[in-house]
Amino acid sequence: MKVAHFDCFSGAGGDMIVAALIAAGAPRQALCAGLSGLAIGGHTLSIERANKQGFAATRFKVDLEDPADQPHRHLADILGIITGSTLSDSVKDKASRVFRRLAEAEAAVHGSDIEKVHFHEVGAVDSILDIVGAVLALELLGVEQVTCSPVAIGSGTVKCAHGTLPVPAPATIELLKDIPVCPGDEVGELVTPTAAALLSTLAAAFGPPPAMTLRTVGCGAGTREGRGRPNILRVLVGDIPGNTDTNRVTVLETNLDDVSAETIGYCIERLMAEGALDAYAVPIQMKKSRPGVVLTVLCEPGRVSALERVLFAETPTFGIRRHETKRTILCRHHEIVSTTYGKLRMKVGEGGGLITASPEYEDCRAAAERHGVPLRQVVAAANAAWSAKTDPSG
Repeated sequence: MKVAHFDCFSGAGGDMIVAALIAAGAPRQALCAGLSGLAIGGHTLSIERANKQGFAATRFKVDLEDPADQPHRHLADILGIITGSTLSDSVKDKASRVFRRLAEAEAAVHGSDIEKVHFHEVGAVDSILDIVGAVLALELLGVEQVTCSPVAIGSGTVKCAHGTLPVPAPATIELLKDIPVCPGDEVGELVTPTAAALLSTLAAAFGPPPAMTLRTVGCGAGTREGRGRPNILRVLVGDIPGNTDTNRVTVLETNLDDVSAETIGYCIERLMAEGALDAYAVPIQMKKSRPGVVLTVLCEPGRVSALERVLFAETPTFGIRRHETKRTILCRHHEIVSTTYGKLRMKVGEGGGLITASPEYEDCRAAAERHGVPLRQVVAAANAAWSAKTDPSG
């Protein structure tokens, strides 16, 4: 399994994340071509070499033709730009999750609803390109898991659309809840809201780099000049050895006895859309013989706050239990099979000499709708194509 570990010893910015991934091998032409499919204009992209206190790095720049002409977008505007693009469904989904997390943080800070939040800086063209560019670059590199070091946050103050604010800015602090941080020895904003949203949404774990066979290293340069340390973000890209991986997940649970089945189903959909690894409800018998359910959520530690907010918002619960556990997972990747309904992705897991594979539901659903056939017929065709592809006697 390919992993990317971000070393945030000098903080992180959205542009630095994209630049580091480019330096680690994400193809520039494919990246720029993908970003050109976003329905936004008034800008040019440039990828340059940079030097930060003697260290070579890459810089990703978005130059605006008229900065004053950029609108303050709402969440729906940005999600429309993403979903209307030519990007893959995976990139659209992850980039949308990052922006929803940003909207939640802004809404929490300003006491507003996420649909009413004006995005100001984070809704500008450069932030959209940074977020979508980072997600796209990870896909182009074939990265299946993201991890991150504790994040250096800086000190002092920063000027923004709301005036002069302490560092880290309020939205950034909101995004960094449940994530290890360290002060760093630089004055100024070391981590931006864009970077905090990306890392807190995409990273499966925070801490030292996992055991891996290191393949490439990339350094992304920021615009600020550091005093005591170079203003660069380093990413380590490598392969996790073996066929299985063990990581930590958080389990959230709450007992419910006064909520409809439809509400529980809607809540599970919201939880999955917000990045839960799994969510399910199990019938139980509660005190005074009341029938109820246990609603359980599995998530990465960095997603706890966002998913707890969904549970409190969408159910009448007054409390949520939380504990951490370990899980062993098969190393996974995708392979393509050709069927009469087009090319479909198979999710393949390997471990201990065993191989298991299943068709990707979204691919099969889209093919079934496109051809006007039952879903099970497309699933059967995908499984048959996989069997034919992997049959040693064939």
